[in-house]
Amino acid sequence: MNIEINGAPAFGFLHVDLEPGEKLIAESDAMASMNAELDMTAKFNGGLFRGLLKKFMGGESLFVNEFANNTQSTLRVTITQPFPGDVRLIDLQEGDKLFLQPGAYICSQPTVKLGLKWAGIHSWLGGEGLFRLELSGSGKVAIGAYGGLIDKEVDGELIVDTDHLVAYPPGFSIKTQLSGNLISSFTSGEGIVMRLKGKGKIIIQTRSIGGLTKWINRNL
Repeated sequence: MNIEINGAPAFGFLHVDLEPGEKLIAESDAMASMNAELDMTAKFNGGLFRGLLKKFMGGESLFVNEFANNTQSTLRVTITQPFPGDVRLIDLQEGDKLFLQPGAYICSQPTVKLGLKWAGIHSWLGGEGLFRLELSGSGKVAIGAYGGLIDKEVDGELIVDTDHLVAYPPGFSIKTQLSGNLISSFTSGEGIVMRLKGKGKIIIQTRSIGGLTKWINRNL
């Protein structure tokens, strides 16, 4: 399987070339175009019960699409995300785990498992939801976000604005707090922020849908 990122960082999308016998799992409505010989099947996102949990608690769709190449030729499917922004391809190794914010998952090889884990009240207050998506297994997985994607190496603590955390490994704790004192937190427009504590690489996004919504409402 060959996955090529195009249009990044503003309008990232993926060309995925499937060899004979290969399959790709993608979010519902992520397909922009596909070879007519590919077989596409809609499935519950981990079964009916887990699919419902991922939809209402994890911000993902109830169904995922499976693209299968049952021919003897290499066939292409083009995958995109619903908002403008960057796309990142991650090669997950056996034993690795990665947590994602709701809506960050785009597509993956069938060997990558997409689970749901309790994130806690601080994650919810930080705009990341009560549950977080957990990637495990091995294989290639594509994630995306609104805006650009930035890697941050953390060894200790880091303050991240709400709605900007995209992905992080296990071992990180998240707590919400005011950005300053009571007055400056709200007069500065920052309000509540997240304090991350741990060691490893996290991924944040440069824009937030919440920020875009506020800007539109303010200028209407």
